[in-house]
Amino acid sequence: MRLRRIEDELGDDVRIATRSFLLRPRPDPARTLERFREYTRSWLRPASDPDAPPFRVWATDAGPPSHSVPPHLVAKAAATLGDDAFRRIDQALFRAYFAENRDITDQATLLALWREAGLPEDAFARAADPALAERVFAEHEEALVHGVTGVPAVRMEGRPGLVVGAQPYETFRTWIRRALADAS
Repeated sequence: MRLRRIEDELGDDVRIATRSFLLRPRPDPARTLERFREYTRSWLRPASDPDAPPFRVWATDAGPPSHSVPPHLVAKAAATLGDDAFRRIDQALFRAYFAENRDITDQATLLALWREAGLPEDAFARAADPALAERVFAEHEEALVHGVTGVPAVRMEGRPGLVVGAQPYETFRTWIRRALADAS
């Protein structure tokens, strides 16, 4: 959300290209609901930022989400419908996971989010396209090559270095403005 604000603020000088990085590339059978609830306490730090979107420590009995692939496939499927569709499902997935504590690896939940985002129901099947899965895993591998270790991770094309983690808006803004100034 913060990066979209920067994109809106800087207009044609910045274009955000969202790529896949899988925090959990495969299901983890040892991931219990209690261990996951404890993990979500780490969300309190980014939630304390003044401009943070809503975060809530996991309080439901849904999940825990098994792995990262299903929501990435749904996001890629939405992207085939255009940038607006991608933005709507991206926001819906973020809200469902961090604010509403919904299991975004559950197919019924993903279909419900697709509908809530107002996307054409017949296009949801695109998430099962093997080519999208190949793309998700290829982007994940590329992220590993660039040193990505967490999300969000922001990298500027043609420049070394990353900003990793839920940083305040001003951190991203300052970093990007410096890069733009150096380029001109």
